[in-house]
Amino acid sequence: MDKLVFKGIIISVQPRIRLLRSFDEASHSYLGYAIRLDGEIDTEKNRFSIGIGKAAQANHQLKVNDTISGECLQVPDPDMEAVEYYKVSKLKVIISGELGNPSTPWEIIAPELESYRERGHRRLAARTYDTKCLSCIWGARMPVEIIVDNWNPRGRKEYRFETFCYGPLSCKLYKAGPKRKVEGRHGMVYVEEDWVDQQMTEHRDPDE
Repeated sequence: MDKLVFKGIIISVQPRIRLLRSFDEASHSYLGYAIRLDGEIDTEKNRFSIGIGKAAQANHQLKVNDTISGECLQVPDPDMEAVEYYKVSKLKVIISGELGNPSTPWEIIAPELESYRERGHRRLAARTYDTKCLSCIWGARMPVEIIVDNWNPRGRKEYRFETFCYGPLSCKLYKAGPKRKVEGRHGMVYVEEDWVDQQMTEHRDPDE
């Protein structure tokens, strides 16, 4: 498959993480970074997202307002990816833009993936994410794969997207939104209560 050529101005850099749920259990796969661009792909002007790996971000230190170019492929399974395009090659920073907002929403250089893992996240209302947090390094929109019957992991699965915040607990933009529900075997439903988020982030100070 021929790769598509892209070029654009970065409007967000966020972690690219996949979430696997099985009733009350959850695990994360840290794939790299999700980059949103306002530009051109395959000669058409558009807003689009690309996925890059940890090494590429470490090398280029991409941030909001940078202009970049490269080549990529369309993801084969949109249900399993936070981005539209991946397998980026020939990545190049054409213009290094000015550093973005240093707070709420944070538009500085995103930290290493290990930092996200260590910080832990809280659920974030989808509307708040879409209207307030799209450009923030601490926001994340994750593809979620749900194993409905944890005794039969190869059986029926469901897919959806969930939004999360890794940012400071004191952020005034934050809204949790409704509690997440996960379907299980025999019609059972697990409700992820507030204590899960509290446990994930209890090691952090409010402004950390």
